[in-house]
Amino acid sequence: MSKNRVFGVTGWKNSGKTLLVVRLVEEFTRRGFTVSTVKHAHHNFDIDKEGADSYRHRQAGAGEVALVSGRRWALMHELRGEDEPPLEAILDRLAPCDLVIIEGYKREGHPKIEARRTDSAKSEPLAATDPAIIAIASDHALANESLPVFDLNDIPAVADFIAAHTGLKETHG
Repeated sequence: MSKNRVFGVTGWKNSGKTLLVVRLVEEFTRRGFTVSTVKHAHHNFDIDKEGADSYRHRQAGAGEVALVSGRRWALMHELRGEDEPPLEAILDRLAPCDLVIIEGYKREGHPKIEARRTDSAKSEPLAATDPAIIAIASDHALANESLPVFDLNDIPAVADFIAAHTGLKETHG
């Protein structure tokens, strides 16, 4: 079990997940909280550039490469045929913070809000089959919805809901 509070943002492609996560991180940090994020990416993503020293280290066979500077550090782990690690293993590696916002991970059981946009409305809503989705943030009206529905752009209301659900208290400056 993660030592940090976690809450997810899920939805289909182009549903507004990333923008919602970014705006929530801005809102929670503005409120004085420390926030980390976990983003589930496509299978073959790479944050490294071909030709960079760290890329060359990985290409040579290094299982992990840490890049460290005076401003940030990053750790890249090559799976090299291993299975993708479970979300819980990633959460366990994060430093303590007030809240971890998870983007994606549709099939995991942490509490989530589903992002919906008119453009993605043709996709089947996820909330109908995922009991971990406890609210919806939408850019259009939703009829006959039993879950709480927030305007996708009402970030303070969405943040208040997440804070209440996770027990995040306004104890900071």
